[in-house]
Amino acid sequence: MNNSKKAEKELFEFSESETLKKDMEAVALQRHNPFIKNGRVDVDAYIEFITQYNEFINHEPKPFKPMIDRDIRL
Repeated sequence: MNNSKKAEKELFEFSESETLKKDMEAVALQRHNPFIKNGRVDVDAYIEFITQYNEFINHEPKPFKPMIDRDIRL
């Protein structure tokens, strides 16, 4: 059996594991979206996150260019 087939078999067996299923259920129960407050999207929290992230990665903002198109269709 070559390495690829062996690895595929191991992954398949691991995916059938009850321990893995229980761990994934525990992770799913702890999941939350930090941008949802009281059941609504908190736009200010999202903008704050994006601003701080861009600052963290030293992202240079592009200069603003107004759109000149007169007939914009979606």
